Amino acid sequence: MKQRLSIIFALTALIAVLLTGCSIQESASAVLPAVGTVAGNLAGAVEQQLPTVAAQADAALQEVSQTLPEATAEVAADQTPQPELIEPVPVAPSTEEEQLINLYNRVNPGVVTIYMTTGSGSGFIVDADGYIVTNNHVIAEGGEINVLFHDGDVRVAELVGTDSQGDIALLKVDAQPGELTALPLGDSDALNVGQSVIAIGAPFGLSNSLTTGIISGLNRSMPTEEMGLGANYQIPDVIQTDAAINPGNSGGPLLTKSGEVIGVNTAIESPVRANSGVGFAVPANVVKVIIAQLRESGAVSYPWLGIAGGTLSPEAAEELGLPRNTRGVLVSEVTTGGPAEAAGLLGLDPTTNTGADIITGIDTVTGIEFDDLLGYIVQQTQVGQTVTLTILRDGQPQTLSLTLGERPAAATQTNEQMPNQLPIIPQP
Repeated sequence: MKQRLSIIFALTALIAVLLTGCSIQESASAVLPAVGTVAGNLAGAVEQQLPTVAAQADAALQEVSQTLPEATAEVAADQTPQPELIEPVPVAPSTEEEQLINLYNRVNPGVVTIYMTTGSGSGFIVDADGYIVTNNHVIAEGGEINVLFHDGDVRVAELVGTDSQGDIALLKVDAQPGELTALPLGDSDALNVGQSVIAIGAPFGLSNSLTTGIISGLNRSMPTEEMGLGANYQIPDVIQTDAAINPGNSGGPLLTKSGEVIGVNTAIESPVRANSGVGFAVPANVVKVIIAQLRESGAVSYPWLGIAGGTLSPEAAEELGLPRNTRGVLVSEVTTGGPAEAAGLLGLDPTTNTGADIITGIDTVTGIEFDDLLGYIVQQTQVGQTVTLTILRDGQPQTLSLTLGERPAAATQTNEQMPNQLPIIPQP
């Protein structure tokens, strides 16, 4: 190999000299003899070495041709960009999230979606024998009631009974013992503002959706006529929540973090028929009274005082010559022929704007406001029961005995609201 390199180097040098000589004039004659001698010697050496050099070159070419595809493939493989593998990051729920997940898995089997001809609503199993609670306005259109369970099973339900004034309906499906999961009704009177709650239902038909929030307010009164349910009666002790409630949530449960149903989601206050953080639920203690009567007779009768009125404000108390902190219900009107008129209760004189009795207590409950009075009548009394009213008349305390009558039936629905849509409380 070294010999070949020497020969090549010598040839290169010779060629360089020859090329350089092309531009030399006076020294060319002196150089040419020596060049001729060198060229002769190199020619002889090259002639002797040519067979060996040719054989070595051929062997080298064969070696390169055999290894070139592999080498090319290796280079190509080395130059091909390899994608960087991104390892997924584990997403572990927090302790609080784990509790919510477990709660959902536990109570979700007790929540159902109810399909009618033109829409859907929600409901929940209140008795493992197949009894299901929903809103009256969900099923008010009539027709076949189809119930979708969490596992995809669909059954046709029969209507046990309805209560348009409380906006509650009771359904029944056939069920085998131990087949259904019933949700317990909690004590809605034991709730506190700020308490965490969850709502499960089918907003916009999206079955078994969960939303969370808190109790925003308690003891709200919801006028039934504002809900499109007829006469101007009140649903007492309504729960206000900021848990997202939308059309389709109607009839679904509002639950505590312990899993008790403390309300039936019924309405939202929104000008655009979408959640605005102000939702309402019929309290569980009212629902208990309603479904007990629906199971027994298919209808509900409400005890009735036969008055119109409202909570006494500090300003009104001052105008009536009472201390500003006087609490009670100002009787603005007494219904002709009603229980209050029979008991001698007096309403406001429209000509003088005076003379109204103020109810300050019922039985052993004192210091009441309108919501307290209504809640007590609905939840704690029955038609035909005699109660004792404590009143202020002309500033003087008195007591009256009053026998409760039966609230007249609400008028039929008169607005254009679809009965299976979640009702909206109008903006003031």
